[in-house]
Amino acid sequence: MLGLPKATEISQQLPKKTIFAKFDLKPAQREHFDDDISRMLIVNVISPTTIPTLRKGSKMECIYVVEVMLKKPDYDPKNLLLLCELIPQRMVFALRYADQLQLAICHNKLISSHWQNQDSVSLHLQGIDLDEVWDNLVIAIGEISIEDDHSLEEQIAIDEAKRNLLKEIEQLEKKARNEKQPRKKLELFEELRNKRREFLKSFQK
Repeated sequence: MLGLPKATEISQQLPKKTIFAKFDLKPAQREHFDDDISRMLIVNVISPTTIPTLRKGSKMECIYVVEVMLKKPDYDPKNLLLLCELIPQRMVFALRYADQLQLAICHNKLISSHWQNQDSVSLHLQGIDLDEVWDNLVIAIGEISIEDDHSLEEQIAIDEAKRNLLKEIEQLEKKARNEKQPRKKLELFEELRNKRREFLKSFQK
């Protein structure tokens, strides 16, 4: 699956009922989870056992690929974050809906790729140990460009700050367009100008 070595392939169900019972999820959590997810299956195990040329890392010894069959494409990311919180394993999610596939991975937050045709999606393992492989999977799935010798965590935080600032700019633009009072409209445009300057400076750091 996903172009990974044959030796990594397994087929092990991850029953929802087992997860619900083991972690004693509340009825509302179960219902919300069940609204999004049809079934789950562990389909690959990436480890030195399945790939002998790969060394275990200082932080991890194994990465699981979990196929998640969705009931709808607009799923709630909180359900995947809940899985990451409950199951203390490193997991890459292969989310399927009809013939479309999206990859997702938890690294301090949920990072996901764009939806694509399932036949065009693959995972490339880069690194000499599992720590490096994991970081490179996060970079690839999130399409992250590491700038100015930042660490992966630093770059994720910087990119998140830029996205939030851009969202603020879009909201201010909408408010300024809809504002009727000249004085308030002028204040909004001044705030908008400052936010745009801040956004441009973020690319110069």
